[in-house]
Amino acid sequence: MDARAWDERYAAHDLVWSAEPNRFVEEVVGPVPPGRALDLAAGEGRNAIWMVQQGWTVVAADYSAVAVDRMRRLAAERLGDEAGRLTPVVADVTEPAPGRPEAFDLALLSYLQLPAPEWGLALRAAVEAVRPGGLVVVVGHAGRNLEEGWGGPSDPAVLYDPDEVLAAAAGLPVEVRSSAVRERPVEADDGAHVALDTVVVLGRTA
Repeated sequence: MDARAWDERYAAHDLVWSAEPNRFVEEVVGPVPPGRALDLAAGEGRNAIWMVQQGWTVVAADYSAVAVDRMRRLAAERLGDEAGRLTPVVADVTEPAPGRPEAFDLALLSYLQLPAPEWGLALRAAVEAVRPGGLVVVVGHAGRNLEEGWGGPSDPAVLYDPDEVLAAAAGLPVEVRSSAVRERPVEADDGAHVALDTVVVLGRTA
Protein backbone atom coordinates (compact mmCIF):
# COMPACT_ATOMS: atom_id res chain seq x y z
CA MET A 1 0.00 0.00 0.00
CA ASP A 2 1.20 3.51 -0.80
CA ALA A 3 -0.02 6.08 1.69
CA ARG A 4 1.56 8.89 -0.33
CA ALA A 5 -0.70 8.21 -3.31
CA TRP A 6 -3.79 8.40 -1.10
CA ASP A 7 -2.46 11.52 0.62
CA GLU A 8 -2.17 13.16 -2.80
CA ARG A 9 -5.66 12.03 -3.81
CA TYR A 10 -7.25 13.42 -0.65
CA ALA A 11 -5.24 16.64 -0.86
CA ALA A 12 -6.45 17.24 -4.43
CA HIS A 13 -10.15 17.31 -3.49
CA ASP A 14 -12.27 19.01 -0.87
CA LEU A 15 -14.16 15.74 -0.32
CA VAL A 16 -13.26 12.49 -2.08
CA TRP A 17 -16.21 10.46 -0.81
CA SER A 18 -19.84 11.28 -0.10
CA ALA A 19 -20.62 12.97 3.19
CA GLU A 20 -23.42 10.44 3.77
CA PRO A 21 -22.81 6.99 5.25
CA ASN A 22 -22.76 3.99 2.96
CA ARG A 23 -26.30 2.67 2.49
CA PHE A 24 -25.36 -0.85 3.60
CA VAL A 25 -23.48 0.36 6.67
CA GLU A 26 -26.57 2.33 7.63
CA GLU A 27 -28.80 -0.70 7.00
CA VAL A 28 -26.68 -3.17 8.98
CA VAL A 29 -25.40 -0.98 11.81
CA GLY A 30 -28.54 1.12 12.31
CA PRO A 31 -30.47 -1.52 14.31
CA VAL A 32 -27.46 -2.54 16.46
CA PRO A 33 -27.39 -1.12 20.02
CA PRO A 34 -24.55 1.43 20.16
CA GLY A 35 -21.30 0.55 21.84
CA ARG A 36 -17.63 0.81 20.85
CA ALA A 37 -16.85 0.56 17.14
CA LEU A 38 -13.69 0.32 15.07
CA ASP A 39 -13.74 1.67 11.50
CA LEU A 40 -10.76 0.37 9.52
CA ALA A 41 -9.78 2.29 6.37
CA ALA A 42 -12.19 5.03 7.43
CA GLY A 43 -11.08 7.59 4.83
CA GLU A 44 -12.63 10.98 5.60
CA GLY A 45 -14.84 9.42 8.24
CA ARG A 46 -18.29 9.45 6.67
CA ASN A 47 -19.32 6.16 8.30
CA ALA A 48 -17.52 6.86 11.57
CA ILE A 49 -19.15 10.29 11.95
CA TRP A 50 -22.57 8.80 11.23
CA MET A 51 -22.00 6.07 13.85
CA VAL A 52 -21.14 8.69 16.48
CA GLN A 53 -24.40 10.45 15.59
CA GLN A 54 -26.18 7.15 16.31
CA GLY A 55 -24.62 6.94 19.77
CA TRP A 56 -21.46 4.91 19.09
CA THR A 57 -17.99 5.67 20.40
CA VAL A 58 -15.67 5.12 17.43
CA VAL A 59 -11.98 4.64 16.73
CA ALA A 60 -11.47 5.35 13.01
CA ALA A 61 -8.19 4.35 11.39
CA ASP A 62 -6.73 5.17 7.99
CA TYR A 63 -3.18 5.09 6.71
CA SER A 64 -3.51 8.47 4.96
CA ALA A 65 -2.58 11.25 7.34
CA VAL A 66 -4.35 13.74 5.06
CA ALA A 67 -7.59 11.78 5.32
CA VAL A 68 -7.29 11.52 9.09
CA ASP A 69 -6.71 15.26 9.44
CA ARG A 70 -9.78 15.91 7.31
CA MET A 71 -11.81 13.43 9.35
CA ARG A 72 -10.84 15.26 12.52
CA ARG A 73 -11.94 18.60 11.00
CA LEU A 74 -15.22 17.22 9.67
CA ALA A 75 -15.97 15.61 13.03
CA ALA A 76 -15.50 18.94 14.78
CA GLU A 77 -17.84 20.63 12.26
CA ARG A 78 -20.58 17.99 12.26
CA LEU A 79 -20.47 16.50 15.75
CA GLY A 80 -19.90 19.55 17.92
CA ASP A 81 -19.73 18.51 21.57
CA GLU A 82 -19.93 14.84 20.53
CA ALA A 83 -16.67 14.99 18.56
CA GLY A 84 -14.80 13.56 21.54
CA ARG A 85 -16.48 10.20 20.91
CA LEU A 86 -14.59 9.86 17.63
CA THR A 87 -10.88 9.08 17.77
CA PRO A 88 -9.23 9.39 14.33
CA VAL A 89 -5.84 7.63 14.08
CA VAL A 90 -3.24 7.03 11.38
CA ALA A 91 -2.71 3.28 11.19
CA ASP A 92 -1.98 0.45 8.78
CA VAL A 93 -5.11 -1.72 8.80
CA THR A 94 -3.09 -4.85 8.01
CA GLU A 95 -1.41 -4.51 11.42
CA PRO A 96 -3.07 -5.27 14.78
CA ALA A 97 -5.87 -2.80 15.32
CA PRO A 98 -5.53 0.22 17.63
CA GLY A 99 -6.54 -0.50 21.21
CA ARG A 100 -6.70 -3.71 23.21
CA PRO A 101 -7.75 -7.03 21.66
CA GLU A 102 -11.48 -7.69 22.02
CA ALA A 103 -12.05 -4.02 22.92
CA PHE A 104 -14.83 -3.33 20.41
CA ASP A 105 -18.44 -4.34 19.90
CA LEU A 106 -18.26 -3.87 16.13
CA ALA A 107 -15.58 -3.55 13.46
CA LEU A 108 -16.24 -2.12 10.01
CA LEU A 109 -14.34 -2.78 6.79
CA SER A 110 -16.01 -0.55 4.19
CA TYR A 111 -14.55 -0.52 0.67
CA LEU A 112 -11.14 -1.65 1.79
CA GLN A 113 -9.97 -2.97 -1.58
CA LEU A 114 -6.65 -4.77 -1.20
CA PRO A 115 -5.09 -7.87 -2.75
CA ALA A 116 -6.16 -11.04 -0.98
CA PRO A 117 -3.12 -11.52 1.30
CA GLU A 118 -3.26 -7.98 2.69
CA TRP A 119 -7.05 -7.99 2.89
CA GLY A 120 -6.93 -11.22 4.87
CA LEU A 121 -4.60 -9.58 7.38
CA ALA A 122 -7.02 -6.67 7.78
CA LEU A 123 -9.93 -9.05 8.31
CA ARG A 124 -7.98 -10.93 10.98
CA ALA A 125 -7.13 -7.64 12.70
CA ALA A 126 -10.82 -6.70 12.68
CA VAL A 127 -11.91 -10.03 14.17
CA GLU A 128 -9.25 -9.91 16.87
CA ALA A 129 -10.34 -6.39 17.82
CA VAL A 130 -13.95 -7.44 18.46
CA ARG A 131 -15.22 -9.07 21.64
CA PRO A 132 -17.01 -12.44 21.55
CA GLY A 133 -20.58 -11.71 20.48
CA GLY A 134 -19.51 -8.62 18.55
CA LEU A 135 -19.88 -8.04 14.82
CA VAL A 136 -17.53 -7.61 11.88
CA VAL A 137 -19.24 -5.84 8.98
CA VAL A 138 -17.69 -6.06 5.50
CA VAL A 139 -18.83 -3.92 2.56
CA GLY A 140 -16.83 -3.90 -0.65
CA HIS A 141 -16.84 -3.75 -4.42
CA ALA A 142 -17.78 -7.23 -5.62
CA GLY A 143 -15.77 -9.17 -8.18
CA ARG A 144 -18.98 -9.63 -10.16
CA ASN A 145 -19.18 -5.86 -10.53
CA LEU A 146 -16.53 -5.93 -13.26
CA GLU A 147 -18.77 -7.82 -15.66
CA GLU A 148 -22.26 -7.19 -14.29
CA GLY A 149 -22.14 -3.84 -12.52
CA TRP A 150 -20.84 -0.30 -12.90
CA GLY A 151 -17.94 1.74 -11.55
CA GLY A 152 -15.50 0.81 -8.84
CA PRO A 153 -11.92 -0.46 -9.20
CA SER A 154 -11.01 -2.19 -12.46
CA ASP A 155 -8.34 -4.45 -10.93
CA PRO A 156 -9.88 -7.86 -10.18
CA ALA A 157 -7.12 -8.55 -7.64
CA VAL A 158 -8.65 -6.08 -5.19
CA LEU A 159 -12.29 -7.12 -5.64
CA TYR A 160 -14.03 -9.83 -3.64
CA ASP A 161 -17.31 -11.68 -3.77
CA PRO A 162 -18.95 -13.02 -0.59
CA ASP A 163 -17.46 -16.50 -0.97
CA GLU A 164 -13.97 -14.97 -1.00
CA VAL A 165 -14.72 -13.10 2.24
CA LEU A 166 -15.90 -16.33 3.83
CA ALA A 167 -12.80 -18.14 2.58
CA ALA A 168 -10.61 -15.46 4.17
CA ALA A 169 -12.56 -15.88 7.42
CA ALA A 170 -12.02 -19.65 7.51
CA GLY A 171 -10.19 -20.56 10.70
CA LEU A 172 -11.14 -17.33 12.46
CA PRO A 173 -13.52 -17.47 15.45
CA VAL A 174 -16.57 -16.19 13.58
CA GLU A 175 -19.95 -17.33 12.33
CA VAL A 176 -21.76 -15.99 9.28
CA ARG A 177 -24.75 -13.80 10.11
CA SER A 178 -25.43 -12.76 6.50
CA SER A 179 -23.64 -12.88 3.15
CA ALA A 180 -24.83 -11.52 -0.20
CA VAL A 181 -24.08 -9.49 -3.30
CA ARG A 182 -26.25 -6.38 -3.14
CA GLU A 183 -27.26 -3.84 -5.75
CA ARG A 184 -26.34 -0.20 -5.11
CA PRO A 185 -27.96 2.48 -7.31
CA VAL A 186 -25.49 5.05 -8.63
CA GLU A 187 -26.34 8.36 -10.29
CA ALA A 188 -23.73 9.53 -12.80
CA ASP A 189 -23.49 12.24 -15.43
CA ASP A 190 -24.72 9.79 -18.06
CA GLY A 191 -27.68 8.56 -16.01
CA ALA A 192 -28.55 5.87 -13.50
CA HIS A 193 -26.45 2.75 -13.01
CA VAL A 194 -26.30 -0.22 -10.65
CA ALA A 195 -23.12 -1.27 -8.84
CA LEU A 196 -22.71 -4.66 -7.19
CA ASP A 197 -21.35 -4.76 -3.64
CA THR A 198 -20.40 -7.57 -1.33
CA VAL A 199 -22.06 -7.26 2.09
CA VAL A 200 -21.06 -9.77 4.76
CA VAL A 201 -21.77 -9.71 8.49
CA LEU A 202 -19.77 -11.99 10.77
CA GLY A 203 -20.30 -12.60 14.47
CA ARG A 204 -17.34 -13.35 16.70
CA THR A 205 -17.88 -16.63 18.53
CA ALA A 206 -14.97 -16.87 20.96
